[in-house]
Amino acid sequence: MKYAVVLTALSAIGMSACNDGNADEGNQQAIDTLIQKTKDALVRVEGGSFQMGDFGPIDPNLTGNNKGLPYSAEQDNKPLHKVTLDTFYMSPTKVTYADYDIYTQATDKDKINNTSEFEMQFRQDNVPAGVDWHQANEYCSWLAEQTSLPFTLPTEAQWEYAARSGGEFIPYGTSTGTLEKGRSIPTNIDVDKATQTGARSNIAPYPVALYPPNKLGIYQMGDNGYEWVSDWYKADYYQHSVKVNPAGPNMGQEKVVRGSPHGDGMGGKLTMERYHAPPDLTDRAKMIFTFRCAVNTDISG
Repeated sequence: MKYAVVLTALSAIGMSACNDGNADEGNQQAIDTLIQKTKDALVRVEGGSFQMGDFGPIDPNLTGNNKGLPYSAEQDNKPLHKVTLDTFYMSPTKVTYADYDIYTQATDKDKINNTSEFEMQFRQDNVPAGVDWHQANEYCSWLAEQTSLPFTLPTEAQWEYAARSGGEFIPYGTSTGTLEKGRSIPTNIDVDKATQTGARSNIAPYPVALYPPNKLGIYQMGDNGYEWVSDWYKADYYQHSVKVNPAGPNMGQEKVVRGSPHGDGMGGKLTMERYHAPPDLTDRAKMIFTFRCAVNTDISG
């Protein structure tokens, strides 16, 4: 009788171990697929020099009464200054909830943004994950560990250079460089979309590749969520920026973000606009903050 009990217990343990093994194997397959997909999708951004900041006064594309005028009334994107960047790679889309969920499971972290009805209504597999700066940075660091490649959040200079398709005089990081509803940016219907709960909301994120990318092949450089970059924010940084591969101030209170929140203006923000936010955010606040990763080396050879 005791033998039968022990045998049953051992059998149960064996089945549990087998099930755990299958679960681990399944998760490893998901990790491997995510890593390969991420590496295969990277967009090469050829290094070079460009005029960073509000280039309105020197934009040859502006004519008439607009010629020579700044694009923005803000002062922290001035003065215009020359920056030179090495070649780097950038993810074409923002990191989605589907991708981020694989990461949290792999690192034994809790799923994000799934503890309230408010959070869940905006949570879909193919839309940008809403995170604070630390969560974004940790994800890119995890990619670096998994791949032995220097994955990081892009610098502010890299982000603007990529949004402007290699530093060209492009005011919006869309497929056309302009804001054309239904062609390069979402329509009102796209933005005022049904959430998972069936409610309609103009702050809901939409799919990461809903409209065509810019000329480099990078999507949504200006819409569908603020984007974290690696730099600390300082209003007058452009007055003191280094000329080669600037990485922002050494310290600060807030991080730079680029782009715009979901649905803001049903379009996108100017490629030179700068915003800033604390790296730690409450769960509800971080819903509109997104990210993508970059690789700070030339991996072509």
